[in-house]
Amino acid sequence: MTHRRTRARFGTAAVVIGAVTAAAISAWKLSPWPSALVVRYVFEKDGARVLKALQAHAPGGVDRATGIRYRPHDEHALLDVYHPSGASAGLPTVVWTHGGAWISGGRANAAPYFELLAAAGFTVVSVDYSRGPASRYPTAVHQLNDAHAYLVAHADELHIDPDRIVLAGDSAGAQLSSQLATAITDPSYAAELGIRPGLAAHQLRGVILHCGIYHMEGLLTATGIVGWGNRTALHAYVGGPRFASSPSLAQMSMMHRATAAFPPTFISGGNGDPLTDGQAKPFADRLESLGVEVTRLFWPADLTPPLPHEYQFDLDRPEGLAALRAAIDFVWHQTGG
Repeated sequence: MTHRRTRARFGTAAVVIGAVTAAAISAWKLSPWPSALVVRYVFEKDGARVLKALQAHAPGGVDRATGIRYRPHDEHALLDVYHPSGASAGLPTVVWTHGGAWISGGRANAAPYFELLAAAGFTVVSVDYSRGPASRYPTAVHQLNDAHAYLVAHADELHIDPDRIVLAGDSAGAQLSSQLATAITDPSYAAELGIRPGLAAHQLRGVILHCGIYHMEGLLTATGIVGWGNRTALHAYVGGPRFASSPSLAQMSMMHRATAAFPPTFISGGNGDPLTDGQAKPFADRLESLGVEVTRLFWPADLTPPLPHEYQFDLDRPEGLAALRAAIDFVWHQTGG
């Protein structure tokens, strides 16, 4: 009798464990949250490492104003502003949108880097936006557009020259910056997005794009852990079980949507980053075919050790420092400095 009860208990436990496991697997497939939280953890752990390394390069002589709300009643709509100490007039302004696969990252992740840009004579604005899976596309696009309008409206108090703006971004932030640049310079695309651009085309002097994504469908061709991470990010940001066939992917792909009116562009990527050959170089080619002024910064394929994704924030390598100097030169050149 005892053996029968034990076998019955084991049988019941096995059924329960099996049911729980099946439910967990089903939830993992249907909801982007479990995978997205894993990706976010990995990205934010690496972000903390990058920030610590950048702090050794932080300059003096820079003032900052943090946590400025650019959109009423939106807890995620915050920005930070950096400018040289003692600035009394509007300066050429770099508006930076952070990366993080649309599901991680934040406006303060590269604060010392923004201080270095500001020390070169610019006002630098780092903008937060809502991340997936809690918020889905195109929320971030609308938020960033509202941030641009806020900066123009408050230009005097923030030491911004509203007629000398350069958009910038890294990784997912480069995709977002390229998307906003297209909307600003192409009224039909802005209408498709349902936005009235916060910047006029003549105010946007250039775009800085580091390690970005410009052909969304291309992310789906990756395999292994990288492919899993790409699909996780798109599932979380675009949403829905059929995210891979969503028309939003084409709408987000500036490889197809940029026009000849796209602003002058500085574009870069590391030789060890698969996005360089698969995304950045083809987009540079596409812009040049349209007649857009393009400044490229790419590296030899055999450079050792290879430059990884987001290499530009590694200022302990000469290539990172070279990318910073090149970006500063680009801003001065495009803003008439």
